[in-house]
Amino acid sequence: MQQVKDLGEIQNFCKKIRRHIVEMITEAKSGHPGGSLSAVETLAVLYLEVMRHDPKNPQWPDRDRFVLGKGHACPVLYSVMAECGYCPVDQLITLRKLGSMYQGHPDRRFLPALEASTGSLGQGLSIGLGMALAARLNGGPSRTYVMLGDGEIQEGQIWEAAMFAAFHKVDNLAAIVDYNKIQLDGFVKDIMDLEPLAAKWQSFGWHVITLDGHDIAALREAFAEAEGAKGKPTVLIANTIKGKGVSFMENNPKFHGTAPSREEMALALKELA
Repeated sequence: MQQVKDLGEIQNFCKKIRRHIVEMITEAKSGHPGGSLSAVETLAVLYLEVMRHDPKNPQWPDRDRFVLGKGHACPVLYSVMAECGYCPVDQLITLRKLGSMYQGHPDRRFLPALEASTGSLGQGLSIGLGMALAARLNGGPSRTYVMLGDGEIQEGQIWEAAMFAAFHKVDNLAAIVDYNKIQLDGFVKDIMDLEPLAAKWQSFGWHVITLDGHDIAALREAFAEAEGAKGKPTVLIANTIKGKGVSFMENNPKFHGTAPSREEMALALKELA
């Protein structure tokens, strides 16, 4: 675990990430602002405080790994990685442009510092599980963190991986469900309700932590608890707000996959000043 940051420092970092997200998606005229904005605090705490990683040595064998299962939310990952020094901040604005390292879904061919090319929903947990198992077989200290969308976990492959991870006691694996309650076509509860979500994961043999995914202190405690849980994988059910930080995007299904207009960007950036 890295040195704990000042709370104000992390909050300012999160505002900066949110501004990047709004600006790059507006410039691209396409993308997924809602689920990118809901994941900001989780990635900020992971990259600034929790994970063992080195931007100067991205292939360090003993690094911790992060896999973004919900690959359409890549603007948040690109922004955090750029601000940490993995890739250029000034090129974030090229999101989704032909040849850009910042493709519409994470793609290691364009950005090798990524751990995996993701976005085909349902596969991220299996990828992360393989990484965690490899670290255990190699006797290494690495932990693997996988962020899942709540719509994504309607996929059957998620539950195959969940069953496997618990059976094989892969305790260096932590999944984070970005539980913002909205997916592509509307509210999750109206499409395929996930509740009782905590009980589902518990029944599969996982250590379950339910928390406010925008609360820095709660995230810190949850990741520490996950690292201390032995003999089973951990899942953090992070209750979040889709579009967090921009009032007209919050809990608004429209902004799952709709880019803001220039006028909307100006309003959003004013709120995020």
